[in-house]
Amino acid sequence: MKFKVIFSIVAMFIGAVQFVSAQKTKLFSAKHKDTFYGFEPSLGRIENPSDLFNIENKKIHLFGPKPGYLITKDSYKNFELRAQYCWNLDSTITQKPGKKNSGLMYLVPHGTKDTLWPKGFQYQIKEGGTGDFVLLQEVTVDVKGIKTTAGRSVTSARFLDAEKPLGEWNTIVITKSNGVIKQELNGLLVNEGTNPSINEGRILLQFEGYPIDFRKIYIRKKKK
Repeated sequence: MKFKVIFSIVAMFIGAVQFVSAQKTKLFSAKHKDTFYGFEPSLGRIENPSDLFNIENKKIHLFGPKPGYLITKDSYKNFELRAQYCWNLDSTITQKPGKKNSGLMYLVPHGTKDTLWPKGFQYQIKEGGTGDFVLLQEVTVDVKGIKTTAGRSVTSARFLDAEKPLGEWNTIVITKSNGVIKQELNGLLVNEGTNPSINEGRILLQFEGYPIDFRKIYIRKKKK
């Protein structure tokens, strides 16, 4: 009898782990190119992103002379998004001068026109300034109880600095649930807002001319 009870508990635990794992989806994998597409202003929509960016060895390498992005075809409403990024310092590829700049966008609505900075929320990835909210194309959110100003590009500063030195991998976590958005960097809460003006949208990796690598990009849907 005791053995049966233990077995039942173990079976329930395994089932729970399998359930949780089933909710975790890998994004931007070279094996699942039909789940996202690329965009570059002069070329427009690109169905085969490998024509625009290098996706290999479980990493996405964003580099080249022209800015652009990769974007999912699916939308997400309540989720936990995890990703790692590292500035690519390879001297054999073109290194744009100035502070390195990129971004991970989310809640980009379906129907929004493909443009270099589409409507949505941007988790600012910037040398010495990672973690800001960048609210694009009239998007708003309440930060510390105050609604942000609607505008073409509005920044709400991060609460603290948590970026690792150049050349090291950084871990981003974005959670959107119950009308609350949280942005974490390397285990620390760097920004938070409530009542976002957009509640569902796509995920987007930006390339703004500064070589950057992404890896381990996963999303887990949440019920609320």
